[in-house]
Amino acid sequence: MLWRRRLEPFARPFIRLHARLFRGLTLGVRGVVVDAAGQVLLIEHTYVPGWHLPGGGVERGETVEQALARELEEEAGVQPTAAPRLISIHSNHRSYPGDHVLIYLVETWAPCPATSRGEIHQVGWFALDRLPQGVTQATRARLAEIFGGQCRSPGW
Repeated sequence: MLWRRRLEPFARPFIRLHARLFRGLTLGVRGVVVDAAGQVLLIEHTYVPGWHLPGGGVERGETVEQALARELEEEAGVQPTAAPRLISIHSNHRSYPGDHVLIYLVETWAPCPATSRGEIHQVGWFALDRLPQGVTQATRARLAEIFGGQCRSPGW
């Protein structure tokens, strides 16, 4: 399914155009899921390179917490068992005008079957001092803000 990565650069302009025309303001959520050992959960998609925090777009009729729970289950097989804690809100205008991303810390969760088919290439748990090669700049920045005391950036 890594063929999607080759297709994504060509599809990106059409995806952005669709978002601009039909979704003036978009909202996304990402979960910083932590296990008992202090490791963080990262995912690698089949359609874009790099390791990311799990998450995705908020759909019509969903709350942000519902969207986060859905995305965590779909992508990573994780189900929050307590309310996640909102950590920060970031503007993603550089990539998608009108887009915002909410970051939640998820410390209480249970495993469940991942329901996504074909979207996720790998899921992994990583110590903060042993992150895999290819972690995206935005993911590294969010982890440094949450766990390393870095100043929070308003941008994604």
